[in-house]
Amino acid sequence: MEQEPMMWREILEQPAALKRCLEQNRATTQKIAGEVQARGLNQIVIAARGTSDHAAIYGKYVLELLTGIPVSLAAPSILTMYHAAIRVSGALVIGISQSGATNDVTELLEEANRQGALTVGVSNTEDSPMLAVAGEHLLCSAGEEVSVAATKTFTTEMAALLMLAATIAGRQDILEELSGVPAALEATFAGADALKSAADRLRDMQNAFVLSRGTNYAVAMESALKLQETTYIPAKAFAISDFYHGPIAMVEKDTPVIVYGMKGPSLQEAQELLDKLEGREAAILVISNDAGLCARGEMSFFIPFEGSDFVTPFCTAAAAQMLACRIALARGNNPDHPRGLHKITG
Repeated sequence: MEQEPMMWREILEQPAALKRCLEQNRATTQKIAGEVQARGLNQIVIAARGTSDHAAIYGKYVLELLTGIPVSLAAPSILTMYHAAIRVSGALVIGISQSGATNDVTELLEEANRQGALTVGVSNTEDSPMLAVAGEHLLCSAGEEVSVAATKTFTTEMAALLMLAATIAGRQDILEELSGVPAALEATFAGADALKSAADRLRDMQNAFVLSRGTNYAVAMESALKLQETTYIPAKAFAISDFYHGPIAMVEKDTPVIVYGMKGPSLQEAQELLDKLEGREAAILVISNDAGLCARGEMSFFIPFEGSDFVTPFCTAAAAQMLACRIALARGNNPDHPRGLHKITG
C-alpha cells in the first residue's frame, strides 16, 4: 500500500499534539489571566498572517464570547509599511506565528512592549524571533510540521487561544470540554473514508464556495486556503450571512458549495442556506454533526461529535484538512509540496 503523504500523517497527529499543547500551557494561561485581571485590561489585539490569521479569527470569537473583552485583528502594515502609531498600551497584544518568524507580527509586539502592553506570543517554535520579544509564551507543542500545508499547528494555535479565553473567564466547563477534543478527533478520523468519494466528485472543479457561520467561519476561511494551496482551486470563503449579499448569484448547476453546519446557534442558518440553494443544482457537500443537515447535501461527511461552538471547530478543521488532502491527491498533486510555496512563516 502506498504511503500516505506527510500532510495526512500530520493531520492524524493532532490528538497527541493537542494533549501536549494543553498540558504545556496550563500554568502560563493562568499567569496571563491573572495579569489581565490585575491590570483590568479591556482590549485585546491579535496580529497574525495566513493560517495563523484564521486561528486569530477563531480567537476573536472565543475571547469575546467568553470574556466580553472586545478583540481587534491588527493590520501590522499600519506600523511596518505606513509607519503610523498604534496605541496599544492598555491592551493584551497577542502575536501568532507557527514559525515565529513573521517579521511584522514581531515588530508589532516590540512596539507593544515599548508602550508597556501585556504581550503574548503563540508559536510552535520555542527559539523563534517572535517569542524572544513576547513577554509570555504559549507553545503549540505540535512537534515538527514537515508538510507545507499547516494542519496540527493550526488546531494547536486554536487550542492555546481557547484555553486562554476560558482561563481568563474562569470557565472550567470549557476547559473540560476542550480536554475531550482529542478523542473527538479520533472519532472523526475513523470515518475519513467517506471523504474519498466527495474528493472524486470534486476533483475537477474549477472553483468553490466554502460557507459557515459563527466560530466555524474561521474554519471556512482555513478550508478555502487549504484548497487553494494544495489543489490550486480558487476557493472562496464567506460567512453564510454575507454570502446572500451578492455571491449567491454565482451559484448555478454543478457549482461546488461546501457547507460547514454544526449543531448549535448557527445550525438554522445552514438549514436556511440549503433552502435558498434548492433548485440551483449545485454540487453541495455538507460537513456536519447533524444527520438531517447531512442528508440534504449531494455529498456529506458526518462528524460523530456533539459539543459547543467553542470546540466543534477542531473537528470541522480536521475534516477540512482531510478534504483538501484527498482532493489534491485525486488531482495528482503533492499536497506536501505545493508549487511555488515554501514552509517559512504562518
